[in-house]
Amino acid sequence: MNQTETTLYDPEQEAEGWCLRLYVAGQSPRSLRAFENLKALCETHLAGRYDIEIVDLLENPRLARGDQIVAVPTLVRKLPEPVRKIIGDLSNTERVLVGLDLRPR
Repeated sequence: MNQTETTLYDPEQEAEGWCLRLYVAGQSPRSLRAFENLKALCETHLAGRYDIEIVDLLENPRLARGDQIVAVPTLVRKLPEPVRKIIGDLSNTERVLVGLDLRPR
């Protein structure tokens, strides 16, 4: 295991689990694709260690303010800290893995 991998797989982060929040706008194709891509990524890389919360901004637009959401879909990694945001349909798996700190930059 190299230095970067050691940093990425911190045992404390493992114990905390992953709390992910996906902001979407209704059931648009882009929103549905983002959820499908996120679910597949989590099952492959975080199986049994994650929670996904879906926030539909068409139903609750005020919830965007707390995480300062400016575009949808947006994925917010709440835990482990630090908070990270990824905008888009999450179809670029490599970019998402880097954004979540599951792969080195």
